[in-house]
Amino acid sequence: MTNYKAILASYGRAFLAAAIACYLAGVTDPQALLAAGLAAILPPLLRWISPSDSTFGYVKVKDNNEH
Repeated sequence: MTNYKAILASYGRAFLAAAIACYLAGVTDPQALLAAGLAAILPPLLRWISPSDSTFGYVKVKDNNEH
């Protein structure tokens, strides 16, 4: 369960950072802020999908018979 908390925290930080940065740059359109936030969660989502990222990704389990 702790791993899921870390994943959600990563998504939240990325979303908030992008939305706040756009807001501070003068973008006040809520749809644009939402789009920026959603675009920002793509990197952590790609980390989760990637089998080569053992932090959040799916990890391939090696068979005992494989060498």
